[in-house]
Amino acid sequence: MWVLFAVGSAFFAGVTAILAKCGIRKTDSTVATAIRTIVVLIFAWIMVFVVGSQNQLSGLDRTTLLFLILSGLATGASWLCYFRALQLGDVNKVVPIDKSSTVLTILLAFLFLREPIGLFQGIGVILIAVGTFLMIEKKKGTEAAAQGKSWMLYAFGSAVFASLTAILGKVGIQGVESNLGTAIRTGVVLVMAWVMVLVTGKAGAVGQVPRRELGFICLSGLATGASWLCYYRALQDGLASVVVPIDKLSILVTVAFSWMVFHETLTRRSAAGLVLIVAGTLAMLL
Repeated sequence: MWVLFAVGSAFFAGVTAILAKCGIRKTDSTVATAIRTIVVLIFAWIMVFVVGSQNQLSGLDRTTLLFLILSGLATGASWLCYFRALQLGDVNKVVPIDKSSTVLTILLAFLFLREPIGLFQGIGVILIAVGTFLMIEKKKGTEAAAQGKSWMLYAFGSAVFASLTAILGKVGIQGVESNLGTAIRTGVVLVMAWVMVLVTGKAGAVGQVPRRELGFICLSGLATGASWLCYYRALQDGLASVVVPIDKLSILVTVAFSWMVFHETLTRRSAAGLVLIVAGTLAMLL
């Protein structure tokens, strides 16, 4: 059953990137992140009360709460980097780098969670690394190159923090109902996102978000909420080293929609990279 939750997480995660890109064409990415987190938080707490896990809140020990908070901080950092990268670069370039967090997650799961790395996982790591490299194409021109380095740094930052999120989240939800764990983490992300809005002096931009983009930002939040709930439900019952690769297959959904919505095309090099990433991800499931 947890495999189905992992697949659901992949689908909703893929849709999230497309909806978010539609919502940050004119809107600042930090402001958009703060707004959409409100939607995710509401969604998460509704699910907590639906399943009746709110009573567990008073019984959380300090260690569990600490790891949930740390996971939330890592998620917030990953989001801020991810949506900034989406605003600056193409979806089908940013997403592959973000999904490369799979490699780091597997290594961290081996070091800290004692989850073994088999032959197929090792092959998968290599294929994903090579595929990601192939999908990163340099833009011609000085200005384009500078912009390319900018979004690329944000994308790699997103990947690093995403891998930390998976490991900290796995530790933090031991003995905790998954929906409650998600809601607590989202609360941390909300606080972090709005602190960033205030610190960077972008509070005035909140009221200037176009209605159309606000709608896409909210839809992105709903998709993220659905993805999270599926993801952490899968993590609670399954191995992080298996759940994470399945979740990363969302790249297929994202690339498909980026072609349909934004008309972003793949070169032969990028297409070959995509094939390697998918092959590497599937290899990890064997």
